[in-house]
Amino acid sequence: MGGHHQIPSRSTALNTSLAASLSVVLLVAALGWAVLRPAGRSEALVAVPAAAVAIVLGAVSPEHALAEVERLGPVVGFLAAVLVLAHLCDVEGLFTACGAWMARRAAGRPRRLLVAVFVLASVITAVLSLDATVVLLTPVVFATAARMGVRSKPHVHACAHLSNTASLLLPVSNLTNLLAFTASGLSFTRFAALMALPWVVAVGAEYLVFRRFFADDLPAAEPVVDDGPAPELPLFALVTVGCTLAGFVVASAVGIEPAWAAFAGALVMAGRALVRRGVTPVAVVRAAAPGFLAFVLALGIVVRAVVDNGLADALRHVLPDGSGLLTLLGVAALAAVLANLINNLPAVLVLVPLAAPAGSGAVLAVLLGVNIGPNLTYAGSLATLLWRRVVQERAERVEVGEFTRLGLLSVPAALIPAVVALWASLQVVGG
Repeated sequence: MGGHHQIPSRSTALNTSLAASLSVVLLVAALGWAVLRPAGRSEALVAVPAAAVAIVLGAVSPEHALAEVERLGPVVGFLAAVLVLAHLCDVEGLFTACGAWMARRAAGRPRRLLVAVFVLASVITAVLSLDATVVLLTPVVFATAARMGVRSKPHVHACAHLSNTASLLLPVSNLTNLLAFTASGLSFTRFAALMALPWVVAVGAEYLVFRRFFADDLPAAEPVVDDGPAPELPLFALVTVGCTLAGFVVASAVGIEPAWAAFAGALVMAGRALVRRGVTPVAVVRAAAPGFLAFVLALGIVVRAVVDNGLADALRHVLPDGSGLLTLLGVAALAAVLANLINNLPAVLVLVPLAAPAGSGAVLAVLLGVNIGPNLTYAGSLATLLWRRVVQERAERVEVGEFTRLGLLSVPAALIPAVVALWASLQVVGG
């Protein structure tokens, strides 16, 4: 996939300190709006003007801004196709079937429901991206817990954590993965092979922490026979998703952008839904989240301004160099800290180009940090912020203290063994 992204040291159009200060202010403003999203307004409402200001005032050159848009363009197109695919799977009834399966599998027992949620959330996050888990699966988990008469808290929190942690497996699972995949030089299958063991280890560690942390909310219970209707699996949606995944592998092998496979899958699903009048053309466009896509492009430009004006130099001095286990642990830890300070999307935009010269191992260590690390704070990832809104819409209280305590336990417990698993995979599979 594409070559390494070279970062010039700084902008020359403005006084260096003034350009650095302006860039940081613009980034804080763009992220602050995205975190708060007053009245549900689009993240792009501040990010796009911030990017324009950065260009006009010379914090980032037009050439660098254009280069950033060109770098992010295929990634954003990919994201749009996957979001449409996930939405249309929901229209086909995939997530309703998931809820029925969870209820039957759990048979009235909260602990078995937690296992079912972990399995489903991990698979859905990996295959249909983390947004599907946050937006589409979380409401289903709420409904399933209510139907069973059990406490929803551990199961709903699992959706938040797994939307981050379980997004390690495939390049398509997360926007951060797409950015790292492009810079890593790996094929789709080699990426998946290297991340499979870290994915299993991280999800397993999360489960053990959840069982202990939510022990009081997961009492032992007698099995209850669920005599509700058996879930009807939407075969068309499942086959289309399966073919799309196969398309990713084939496209990567022959040197075609995997975004074309995602686009083909979304086109097939959209065509069927439109013919059957299950959705309108406007709904399909809305499912692609054009406002969020504009936000990603604009944020990339603002982050580039921050990088050009000193952040790259500062991080270059603290980013460990090499491919040994201790180095990978250091890279992942730095990425996790940065994700919680400035959000995981800017963190990956900043760190991946710096890590790329050290090889694919360093790039994947960054990915472990920016995908597992955000479970520590709400601001760590946009997925967690989105999850919080989904939960609050159902009048559920989400306590910051409890979320943070859970994160303090789960992030180190998942991140450290996941990095060790990555190091082991690199020894076996090769970078």
